[in-house]
Amino acid sequence: MQPDVFDPNCGSREVLNLIAGKWSALILYALQGRTLRHAELQRTIGGISQKMLTQALRTLEADGIIQRVALPVVPPHVEYSLTPLGESLSPLLTEVCRWAQDNLTDVQAARTVHAPG
Repeated sequence: MQPDVFDPNCGSREVLNLIAGKWSALILYALQGRTLRHAELQRTIGGISQKMLTQALRTLEADGIIQRVALPVVPPHVEYSLTPLGESLSPLLTEVCRWAQDNLTDVQAARTVHAPG
């Protein structure tokens, strides 16, 4: 039997939050099929602070979605990429991002109609 995501005690809610976080989906989308350094990720995503990016990367790493590799060079060089578990999200994220781009105009129009005041 599948877990009931509507049950407030269901652990799958935490897993859903992996991609529902404000920056997580964009980070995962940016890392699809490539390895990036912290500064490259920050430039790619745009609008994310260094602090928020660091926090999100730590969380995604702790959850096994991304891997962090510190290379033994001076100055320190750290790279981020998706783990196989993270890569398994790629097709889903691609579709969600495509849907967002395809429906942006409709969502903006609905917001205009339903805007307060």
